[in-house]
This record gives sequence, C-alpha cells and structure tokens, in this order.
Amino acid sequence: MTGNTTMKFNWGTGIIIAFIGFISFIMYFIITMMTDSTYDHDLVTENYYKQELEFQNDINKETNAKSLTSNITWKKTEEGIQIIFPEDLSINSISGKVFLYRPSNKQFDFETPISLSNHNLLIPDKRLLDGRWNIIVDWQYNGKNYLYKKEIVY
Repeated sequence: MTGNTTMKFNWGTGIIIAFIGFISFIMYFIITMMTDSTYDHDLVTENYYKQELEFQNDINKETNAKSLTSNITWKKTEEGIQIIFPEDLSINSISGKVFLYRPSNKQFDFETPISLSNHNLLIPDKRLLDGRWNIIVDWQYNGKNYLYKKEIVY
C-alpha cells in the first residue's frame, strides 16, 4: 500500500455535511427571529376588542342601510362620480363622510365630508384616477347610522 492519506468524499459524508448545514441554518433562523425586534409580531392586535366592536358597528350600519326603502346609488358622469342619496330623505338631516380608497396606491386615498344642496354628492374627476376604487359612505340620518360600501372601476 502506498502512503495515500487523502480522505475520500462519499455520499455518507455529503449527507452528514448537508444535515449539519441544515441544522445550522435552522438554528440561525430561530435565533434571529427570537432576538430581532423587527420580527416581533403578534397574531392578536393590541386593540382586539375595540376593533371587534367597530366591526360589529359596521355590520349594524350596513343592516340599517338595507332596511331603507332605497339605498345610496352612484354613477359616473363627465364631472366625476356622482353619489345619489335616497330621494325620500331630507338632505338637511344627512351628515357623514365619504372615503375613497385606491387599493393599488394608498397615496391617492382621500375622504370628504357630506355636504348636500340636493340629493347628489359629486366627487370631482380631478381627484380620481382611472382604475379600481373602494367607496365607503359612512353617514347618519335622524340619529341613525348607515354604511354603504362599493368597489367600482372608474
């Protein structure tokens, strides 16, 4: 036999090295997740019950809106989006806010107070980009709260 002292690299050695590498990666990952505060997330929010009450409030408002003889409608016009309140309601008793959310870009989100001179509220074209918008009208009439939600494409 010759004095060849080189170690042979076979599949058994490869499995052991891969196993040690995998365990090292998992340990690094666990230690990083446990010590780095940027990865500190909880599954339950701090204001869980407050959010639950707000969600229930929204459900109640939507139920109130469904009980109306006619609900809010909308249409696209040359000037923008026209939100039409029910004709049988007195416009002086209607108050609230209109929220417009742009899912693709939060920079374009805005809200506007409801101020009516007739049963129509106009959202000007210059404030709107073409594409998808979520409209939420959170409004009150004679002390009762209502909520209208609609996804539209402008």
